[in-house]
Amino acid sequence: MPGYNEQMRALWSRYRSEVSAEPADLRAVAAWAIRNKLWAPQAADLNTSFARDLAEALREEVRVDRKGRRYRANIPVRDKGKDGLPLFRWADIDDAPHAHVEKSVQQERRSIASDCFALAMKVDHYNDAHPTTPIQVVFNFEEDLEEMKIGNDLQEAAA
Repeated sequence: MPGYNEQMRALWSRYRSEVSAEPADLRAVAAWAIRNKLWAPQAADLNTSFARDLAEALREEVRVDRKGRRYRANIPVRDKGKDGLPLFRWADIDDAPHAHVEKSVQQERRSIASDCFALAMKVDHYNDAHPTTPIQVVFNFEEDLEEMKIGNDLQEAAA
């Protein structure tokens, strides 16, 4: 029996072959799948559902420090629970233990690097398939960060 994500990808492939291969709004794909009785909601674990909703709310909370820097107030660290399943421990950055903040920063940096690697592979693939119209991506973000600091009136922080 294929896993849930594999089933979802099969629905995506079926939609593309039966309806349209054009870029699609996934809500339209959902409406098609539900209308054709190809998908129904799964029963939800209330604790997991609450934790997911709370994580989203915590992730959105932003504060501004005395120098005008906007920062996320709450930070997660991915760990493993006693059952071996992923577990996220959340803390307020302003009073979290140093080790928690350091681990959170390291994990977020690793996540960004993984996203950059995935983007590089996507661009390399596209460029190999379309050599006459290559796409170039710069992965040095120093200028972007400086521009964002200036754009947010944080010139002192940029210096």
